[in-house]
Amino acid sequence: MLVYEFMPRGSLENHLFRRSSYFQPLSWNLRIKVALGAAKGLAYLHSPDAKVIHREFKSLNILIDSNYNAKLSDFGLAKDGPADGKSHVSTRVMGRYGYAAPEYMATGHLTARSDIYSFGVVLLEILTGRWCIHKNRPTGEQILVEFAKPYLSNACRKGSRPLDKYLSSRSSLELNSDSEEDV
Repeated sequence: MLVYEFMPRGSLENHLFRRSSYFQPLSWNLRIKVALGAAKGLAYLHSPDAKVIHREFKSLNILIDSNYNAKLSDFGLAKDGPADGKSHVSTRVMGRYGYAAPEYMATGHLTARSDIYSFGVVLLEILTGRWCIHKNRPTGEQILVEFAKPYLSNACRKGSRPLDKYLSSRSSLELNSDSEEDV
């Protein structure tokens, strides 16, 4: 029997993509809090104490507790990191396309950097409110990383931010206010 901590706020994916009366969009402050919590969890997995590569890091596997603390879940594909001075673990490619690092997909060489790439994709989802893969979007917008590259290359240029429409419509006062739901 497995026992899990109840995560009343569901997954990050639910808050980003399944807008309903139960899953409300997260404010900037809460998105940052969840992203930092997920980053800390990933940093622990990659630490010398754990040496674990998650291999399926995505917004669905970031659960949120009642205080909006992020918890990583679904370790079914996790692997022990490289040992004995090796640079990588050779393995069959697993994980969801769009989150998996291109070099891992091409070679099957798994490293902590593979998870870090996936974390970057999750950050793009947090910023844009877009799925990592969305086949119903126009050509050039279906793969989030490809869509975001020009925006990231020109990040300093005014007005070139691919922000989530929910966040773009809120005023800067709302984004920085300390409401009940914010950090």
